[in-house]
Amino acid sequence: MNNRTGTPLGMSRRHFLSHLAASSALAASASTFTTALRAAAADGKRRHKSAIILWMGGGPSTIDLWDLKPGANTGGPFKPIATKGDMQICEHLPKVSQVMDRLSIVRSMSTREADHDRGRYYLHTGYVPIPEIEHPSYGSVIGHELAPQLGNLAIPPFVAVGGGSSGPGFLGLAYAPLIVGADGNVRNAKPPMAERLGGRVAMLDTIERGFIGERRGLAGNEHADVVGKALALMTSEQMRAFKTDEESQEVRDRYGTSTFGRGCLLARRLVEAGVACVEVDFGGWDNHSDVFRTLETNKLPELDQGMSALVEDLGQRGLLDDTVLLWMGEFGRTPRINANVGRDHWARSWSVVLGGGGLRGGITVGQTNEDGTEVVGESYASQDLMATVLKALGIGLDKTFTSKNGRPMKIANSGRVIEKLFA
Repeated sequence: MNNRTGTPLGMSRRHFLSHLAASSALAASASTFTTALRAAAADGKRRHKSAIILWMGGGPSTIDLWDLKPGANTGGPFKPIATKGDMQICEHLPKVSQVMDRLSIVRSMSTREADHDRGRYYLHTGYVPIPEIEHPSYGSVIGHELAPQLGNLAIPPFVAVGGGSSGPGFLGLAYAPLIVGADGNVRNAKPPMAERLGGRVAMLDTIERGFIGERRGLAGNEHADVVGKALALMTSEQMRAFKTDEESQEVRDRYGTSTFGRGCLLARRLVEAGVACVEVDFGGWDNHSDVFRTLETNKLPELDQGMSALVEDLGQRGLLDDTVLLWMGEFGRTPRINANVGRDHWARSWSVVLGGGGLRGGITVGQTNEDGTEVVGESYASQDLMATVLKALGIGLDKTFTSKNGRPMKIANSGRVIEKLFA
C-alpha cells in the first residue's frame, strides 16, 4: 500500500503484467494439471507451508459473528448457535459452525487504529504507517521468507484475489502481490495481440537495459526480473492453477457462485500449486447503517458458503495442516447500535479467526465483557497476530530486515506469539 495515498499496491499496476493475459501457448490439458496437483499433494512434494488470508475490507461486525452478546443492549437480534468447536457463533453461519473444530477465535483483539487506511495498513504489516517507511505486508514477508522452499514455482509467491492487498514495502517488487480476479484473470490485463507481443517485449527490453545502464538503483533490475518471470509464467503449465472452471461442477457448487466463493476456490488451487500466500478480498463490511439486514441477506450467506467450503476442501485434500487460514478485517464495529441501525468503527475489542497450519482448532482465546465494550484480561495487537501466523508457518521471529533508509525492522514488529493457539 502507498503510505501517502492508501492505494492498494500490486504487481499488475504500472508494470508489464498489465499487458499480459491468457496465452494460447498454454498447451497442457486441464485434466493433466488437476491430476498433477493432487499427485503432488498426495506424494508430499509440497514441502512448505502456505497461508490464506480472508480479508474482510471495511471492518466486519465481529460482535454479530464471533462474539455475540445475547440479552445485552449492544447484542443485536442475532442468536448464537452451537458449533463443532468449544464456542458459539452467529446463527447465520450454520455451515461454518460445522468446521469450527478446525478453527479458533481470538476474541481479544485491541488495535486502536479505527481509520480504514491506517487500520488496513496496520493489520497487514504489524506496523502503524509512518511517512518515511513502507513496511512489507503479510504476503510479501511470507513469500520472501519461504522463497528458498518454493522450488521451480513460476507463479509469484504472493497472489491477491479480488483486491490489491498491501505492497512489498522495502522488500522490493519481486514480492509484490500478483493481483487477479476471482476468475483468475490478471487485473487490468488486456489480451495482447499475438503479433504485437514480440515487438512490445523487444521494445521493453531496450528501455530496461538503458534504464539499468544509467545506474539509477535497484528499481530497473527489479522490474526487469519481474518482466522475465511474467513471460515465463505465460507459458508455464502452472497457469492452470488460475483456471477454476476446470474444477468439477460439484466442487464449484460447493463453493458457490459468489465472487468470494470463487475466490476461495482459486486460493485453494493456488496453495495446492505451491503459492506461499494468497489473500482473498471480500469487501463491503463498512456497515454504518442497516447492518443486520445487510449481514443476514448478503454478507453472511456468502461468507458461510465460501469459508466453510474452503476449510472442508483443504482438509479433504490433506492441505489444511500445511495451510494457515486467517480471517480478519481492519477492525471491528461498535457495540453501540447507532441511530441508523448500524455500527461504526471500533478497534478496542474485536475478533479474528485462525486455523490450519498446526494451530489448535475449536477453542476461543481471550474474551470481552458482557456488552463487548472492553477486552477482559490480556489483549492482542496486530503484530501479535502476525507473529503467531509466521510461527505457524515455521518462519523464525528473530529475523531483522533493513529498510531502504537503513533502519533495522524486526519481523512482525517483535509481536508476541499467541501461545494458546499452539498445542
